[in-house]
Amino acid sequence: MDAVADLRLLLQSGTSVIAVDTREEQRCLSIVRAASTGTPVWTWSAATGLGCEGSQPLYGTVDPDQMLSNLTAISGSWTAVLLDPGPVLGDPASLRALKELGQRSQAGQSVLLVGHRLTIPTDLEGVVHRWLLGPPSVPELDAMIQRASARLGQQNVAIDLDDQERIRLARSLLGLTLVEAERQVMQAGLRNGRLDDADIAAALAGKAELLNADGILEIVDEPSLRLAELGGLDHLKQWLGHRVAAGLDRAVDPPRGVLLAGVPGCGKSALAHAIAAEWSIPLVLLDPGRIYSKYIGESEQRFEAALTTVEAMAPAVLWIDEIEKGFTTGGEDGGVSSRVLGTFLRWLQDHAPGVFVVATANDVTRLPAELTRKGRFDELF
Repeated sequence: MDAVADLRLLLQSGTSVIAVDTREEQRCLSIVRAASTGTPVWTWSAATGLGCEGSQPLYGTVDPDQMLSNLTAISGSWTAVLLDPGPVLGDPASLRALKELGQRSQAGQSVLLVGHRLTIPTDLEGVVHRWLLGPPSVPELDAMIQRASARLGQQNVAIDLDDQERIRLARSLLGLTLVEAERQVMQAGLRNGRLDDADIAAALAGKAELLNADGILEIVDEPSLRLAELGGLDHLKQWLGHRVAAGLDRAVDPPRGVLLAGVPGCGKSALAHAIAAEWSIPLVLLDPGRIYSKYIGESEQRFEAALTTVEAMAPAVLWIDEIEKGFTTGGEDGGVSSRVLGTFLRWLQDHAPGVFVVATANDVTRLPAELTRKGRFDELF
């Protein structure tokens, strides 16, 4: 189900308060407008107040209490989007008013809390429905490329992309926000006055830099060996050969990943490169040692964001190097490592087809038992 259809279902089912944790504010607003199907959409921010599209903001509604009072007085169906709702969530009176608004479950009236790294107060538990806005899809990116191409054409940039090349360019931008992807396309066209298939490689390189901003994910862009060029490892090669031939996107029992254990220098990293090369798909390196942050709750958020990004890039090989350094249990970190491990275990079990995980370990005895049991990975070699 696409984002518009998913949100429309939430709105039509009478979900009163919806939290959307996203950096893509404008894209989220576009999706809300498309999903509201004719219902008036009101927006609020602490800078401009509460206003409906095409009209001036209501006087005095910069104040959260006044905004919520005006909102509850509006009859009929409406959708309200509160941008960066920190002032609302941080004020006890406003928080209570929002809770009462959510509890009354008025059909056709919904409030969306939209911001980056939202912290929902415990008082709203059971009232707020969290909705995940995933990264842009290939159709969204394709539409953006067509818009960007029109703008570039007005600046005398030559556009030389057929339909297939444009889709390949869109796929190369998977995992980026719409704004980041558009910036990559505009820079590629303006760099040499031409937008063509040669810019696909440049888009991948630009994406690698953006993904590596926090050091968790990195697209590995190095010459890769083929499986046939690696010596030994006959059983592993045979096992991989069947799955390479079938492909990552097969309908029944798609391959999900392997755990490779062995001493340093035995070829684990070379195998990660070779698997990606056999499938001709990106190799994305996740450094588990860089997941952890000193701020409470940020480690889990950064890890979940990284996994969401990898899923958006599918098909891809996710290479987790020295996995024992990042996924453990116990310790004196307030349970952060256990929560990160729990997130990873759920993702391994439930992630969509298209991401093949290659995890390497120098010392498999340091890994928790729940990570190595059957079902997390297809096989352990």
